[in-house]
Amino acid sequence: MDVSVIIVNWNTRTFLLQCLESLYQGAGDTKMEVWVVDNGSGDGSAVAVREHFPEVALIENQMNLGFGRASNQAMRESKGTYLLLLNPDTRVKSGTIGRLLFFMGTHPEAGVAGTQLLNADGTKQNSIANFPSLATELLNKSLLRWWFPKKFPGKERDYPEPVEVDSVVGACMMVRREAVSQVGWLDEDYFLFLEETDWCFRMKRAGWKIYHCPQVAVTHLQGKSVEIEKSKAKLEYYRSRYHFFRKNRGKCQEVILRMGVVMRLSVEVILMAALCLPTFFSNRRWREKLWTFAYLLWWHVRLCPEGMGLRPIPRA
Repeated sequence: MDVSVIIVNWNTRTFLLQCLESLYQGAGDTKMEVWVVDNGSGDGSAVAVREHFPEVALIENQMNLGFGRASNQAMRESKGTYLLLLNPDTRVKSGTIGRLLFFMGTHPEAGVAGTQLLNADGTKQNSIANFPSLATELLNKSLLRWWFPKKFPGKERDYPEPVEVDSVVGACMMVRREAVSQVGWLDEDYFLFLEETDWCFRMKRAGWKIYHCPQVAVTHLQGKSVEIEKSKAKLEYYRSRYHFFRKNRGKCQEVILRMGVVMRLSVEVILMAALCLPTFFSNRRWREKLWTFAYLLWWHVRLCPEGMGLRPIPRA
């Protein structure tokens, strides 16, 4: 088996079916197996997969277990030499998987290869991720990429060939099973966000290289599974980066990060409230931003309790 494709789904039935259709249409002669892990969706996703794609290996969870834990479920059962982690809101073009397989086969030092992610209109998304640091998390990432393009690569720059990076965005990433056998599975303490960044961090520490392959493009409709819960999803990002810092940067940097985030959120709440009040909260975009900043600040004031966000509270 050349590759095992792993798709974790949560309430994205329509996008998932379109993703699977594009995947099979573009597979060519690739020997692949496809795994879908449904994280307790309430939109009939699992039933639709069984009906339209009976060849897919389907795992049905009764609740949302998070991306890392769900991915590990399928990866442990899969047989492919390579693993392709794929978001359900992606569209795979013909030849994509074959080109990634060729790259990995000709670059035995590569633990991970990521693609260029595109918006629906063909414009580029950020597909490269630096390892989180106090600079990346407290300063403006776009400015860092503009001022220091070699240290902070991103979509602002065109790359004529594959380039070694810290990490890639995990919407579409091919992983060598040999590297996984060495460093272990995804860290299940991440519920959503930064699982793949932590994985790449561990792989680089173990001597593997991470590549961004700009000539291999995948359309990514970005964040469809969390679109209706944007504030809670944002909270999970904050929770994940605190875990990354605690695990990989040390307690001191984690505390500095938390303090900096609270200060920034406080300023953002004040600024958005100042914008909303004169218009009596009539601007929907400003109102939603104020709610998000206030929700995140309230979570921090409450010392980041487990009961907020998307992560279900474990049953006693």
